Amino acid sequence: MHTIKKLNKISPVIYDYLPKENYNVSSHLEDDSEGFIVRSADCHGMDFSENTVAIARAGAGTNNIPIDQCTEKGIVVFNTPGANANGVKELVIGAMIAASRNLPEAYDWAKTLKGQDGVPALVEKGKGQFVGGEVKGKTLGVIGLGAIGIMVANAASAIGMNVIGYDPFLSVDRAWSISMYTHKAEKLDELLEKADFITLHIPQNDKTKGFLSTPEFSKMKDGVIVLNFARGGLVKTTSLFDAMESGKVKKYVTDFPDDDMLCHPNVLAIPHLGASTPESEENCAVMAAKQLRDFFETGTIVNSVNMPECIVPPSDAVRVTVIHKNLTNMVGQITNTIAKYSLNIADMANKSRGDIAYTVLNLDHEISQEAIDEIISIDGVIKLRVI
Repeated sequence: MHTIKKLNKISPVIYDYLPKENYNVSSHLEDDSEGFIVRSADCHGMDFSENTVAIARAGAGTNNIPIDQCTEKGIVVFNTPGANANGVKELVIGAMIAASRNLPEAYDWAKTLKGQDGVPALVEKGKGQFVGGEVKGKTLGVIGLGAIGIMVANAASAIGMNVIGYDPFLSVDRAWSISMYTHKAEKLDELLEKADFITLHIPQNDKTKGFLSTPEFSKMKDGVIVLNFARGGLVKTTSLFDAMESGKVKKYVTDFPDDDMLCHPNVLAIPHLGASTPESEENCAVMAAKQLRDFFETGTIVNSVNMPECIVPPSDAVRVTVIHKNLTNMVGQITNTIAKYSLNIADMANKSRGDIAYTVLNLDHEISQEAIDEIISIDGVIKLRVI
């Protein structure tokens, strides 16, 4: 029986993929559970036990999870890229149009007419102050061409916008999904200088925090509208306020407002609604549950943010999985130990990612605790599981 603790409310659809006869999934379990499934809960203060082997984030961002700590302890951290992409895409496109047409301001003003005489005439008289431009024919700059960025770029192309995309780490698989009408910028400056709208779709980490700051704002067109549905820390707030004060940035639309932004006249503050749709939440939950089940039952690792991808089919063999440092002769030491105990390796896989490697071995016979202990004692071995 595998134990998986829920750290947030998760769609009950997960029980269709984590059957109760094999998985105890509950928010009332202890913190030494084998796995965790989480949405927004802050895990940085948690002290994970040796029993914990996997954490699944029902969403794309993992800044609420201590990735380095998990890697050191051999805990596989999964996310669900693309599961909430459509929900975020629709909100980005809608918010862009709303900002361009001044809909939030118009909506607030219209409510002030309540109870006055001749509302239709007042509407006609006052509507001119909210005139805004159409997005067709304008240029949208998409920074980050992952699952969400590509969907935003393609949707913007479909409504007649010119689209410039920038992503120095664009994968070949992702590239196939981009509309032929999206121009890929080789340098960020090209996008900044040409875009009427700029939307961020990159992860937040030590390298990207404050990604848009004074130097980047200075290169933008006057009156640009900036949208941030990725993470709040990607934009340096003081630089943003300076850019809005000067007229460089006409409006800033964010799904991650802070206290200073809430009443700023040029900020359209949205309370983190990007993935807050029943469809997105269910898609993320299903994807997270499937990843945990595949890992527990076969050792397969897909969509991990800290471990190498390794897809292995189910097998009737005794399967041993080892997370270890990516060092010379690590695999040799593991296989030599297996051979020492007269165990035959029927099949194996080895994948690496930076300083971390993952080895999967199918054995013809059961492995003894003595052999397991000896493998674990090898310098560089982090975590071993027998499936």
